[in-house]
Amino acid sequence: MGIPHFLAIPYPVLGHVNPLMQFSQVLAKHGCKITFLNTEFSHKRANIAAGGAAGLDKLNDGSQIKFVTLPDGLAPEDDRSDHLKLVFSIKNNMPAMLPKLIQDINASNVDNNITCIVVTMNMGWALQVGHKLGIKGAFLFPGSATTLASCHCIPNLIDDGIIDSDGLPTKKQEIQLFPDMPMMDTADLPWCTLGKTLFPHIVQEMQTMKLGEWWLCNTTCDLEPGALAISPRFMPIGPLMESDNNIKSSFWEEDTTCLEWLNQHPPQSVIYVSFGSLAVVDPNQFKELALGLDLLNKPFLWVVRPDNDNNVNNVYPDEFNGSKGKIVGWSPQKKILNHPAIACFITHCGWNSTIEGVCGGIPLLCWPFFSDQFVNKSYICNVWKVGLGLDKDENGLISKEEIGKKVELLLGDEEINARSLKLKEMIINNMVKGGQSSTNIDKFINWAN
Repeated sequence: MGIPHFLAIPYPVLGHVNPLMQFSQVLAKHGCKITFLNTEFSHKRANIAAGGAAGLDKLNDGSQIKFVTLPDGLAPEDDRSDHLKLVFSIKNNMPAMLPKLIQDINASNVDNNITCIVVTMNMGWALQVGHKLGIKGAFLFPGSATTLASCHCIPNLIDDGIIDSDGLPTKKQEIQLFPDMPMMDTADLPWCTLGKTLFPHIVQEMQTMKLGEWWLCNTTCDLEPGALAISPRFMPIGPLMESDNNIKSSFWEEDTTCLEWLNQHPPQSVIYVSFGSLAVVDPNQFKELALGLDLLNKPFLWVVRPDNDNNVNNVYPDEFNGSKGKIVGWSPQKKILNHPAIACFITHCGWNSTIEGVCGGIPLLCWPFFSDQFVNKSYICNVWKVGLGLDKDENGLISKEEIGKKVELLLGDEEINARSLKLKEMIINNMVKGGQSSTNIDKFINWAN
C-alpha cells in the first residue's frame, strides 16, 4: 500500500482552519502527505502574521504538509467578514479551478496522487469535484457533534413542525434532539442567529456532505455520546491539540510576551478573557467588561483583537485602570490554557476554545454570542458541569457586578475545579495509542489509502 495523500480544504476562518490544520498535523505524524489549500487572501494574512521567516511558504520544502492557494473570487478590498458574500463567492469561483489544481498537484506527485479530500463546512462543493474525479471524500466538522447532529436533523425538525422552511422556530419551546443532550430553546438552534438567508445554504451543504463517507468530529464519546450515536457517519477523532510551532496558521501575530508575563504569577491566579476570532463586542458592553475586570482586583490576561471593527469598539472607559492586567491583540491560546497561572477562562464558547479549555482542565465562565455557542454553553454548565454562565441585565448587558460575582463563584467552587481536571484526563486519554479517537484515526488512514 502507498502513502495516503490528503487534500485539506478549510473554509477561510480560523475556527475552520485551525482544527483542519491540527488534524493535518496528526495525519503527518502518521506518515501521510497533506496538501493544504488556503484562499490566496487568508494565506497572505497567515504569512504576514507569521512574520515572513516563519511563514507558510517557507514550509513547502521538506515538509509533509505543503500549501497551495486559489482565489476566493473577491477583490482585496472586499469585506470578508460578510460571510454570506464570502460563502457564495467561493462557491461561484473555486469549483471551476479545483480540477486543474488537483491535476497540477498529481503531476508533481506522480507516485503519490491525491487519495482523499477533507473539507470543513461551506466547502462541500470540493467533495462534488472530487467525486467526479473518483477521489474519496471526508468532512471534518469544526463545531461540536451536537451542532452537526442538529443540522443533520433539519428535515425531521421541519416535518415535525418545530421549525419552518426558513429554519425559524414555529413557536418558543424547549427540545431535546437525542438522549444525553441538554434541553435547548428552539431560538438557540445553531442557525437561528445566522439569519434565514444562510439557512438554504446549510440545508444544501448537509446534502452535499453525504458525499463524504466519514463525518469527522473534534470530540469524544465522553463529551457527546448521544450526538455521536445519531449516525454511523459520525466519527470522534478528538481532542485535536497538535501544535507544530513551525506552522503558524493564525491571521494575527501572536503576542508571546503574555507567556513571560504569566510566568511571573502564582498558580491559578490569572483570569483569561478571549472571545475568539469572529465575535464583536458592543461598545457599551466592552466598557462594562473593562470595568468588571478592574473590579476583580485580580491579574487578568485579555485578548482584544486588532480587527475588532478597526478598534472602534475598543474605547476603554476613563475610569479603567487595568494595572493588574495585560491586554494583547492575539495570543497562543493552547499554551495559555495549559499554563499553571490560569485560574479560569471567560469564553465565547466557540467549540475550539471549549475543547482547548477542557483540555487545559480550566473552569469556564460562559459568554456566548451566536450560533452553536449557546449549545456549547449548555454542555459546559448543565452536562459536564465545568463552568458557569453569565446573565444579562434588563438592558441586555452583562454588568461589571455580574462579572465579579460569577468569577468569585467559579473560583470558589472546588467541585467545578475537580470536575474540570477529571474531564481533562478523561478526554485526553482518547488520543493516546489504543484510545478511541486514536483508533478511529488509524481506521480513517487505512480507508483513505
